Amino acid sequence: MSAGELDRAVELLVRQVGHWQQPRWAATAAGGNVSRADLVHRLVQEIANLAADAEGGPRRVVPRLDNDLALPDQLRVVAADLVAAAPPPEVLARAAAEVTATRGAL
Repeated sequence: MSAGELDRAVELLVRQVGHWQQPRWAATAAGGNVSRADLVHRLVQEIANLAADAEGGPRRVVPRLDNDLALPDQLRVVAADLVAAAPPPEVLARAAAEVTATRGAL
């Protein structure tokens, strides 16, 4: 798995949700009991955790901003942090799989 493949998975998700307004974010994710926004925020936190682990630093809580429209940007930032940490390919593969699974659940 390469950084380019993770970038592509993130871009596909961002294209899918980037135009959503608040009611769409608040809707329940497919097959779940959480909102779409909660699901994407959970993904952002997971990618941030992978980045912290790859950097050898402490894990930090990603703030849940008041405006869900910021979630695509948060995802881009934490994914860029992960790529910058130069993790092993299996970590990039795990991150891409998480992004793809989240995309499918939306």
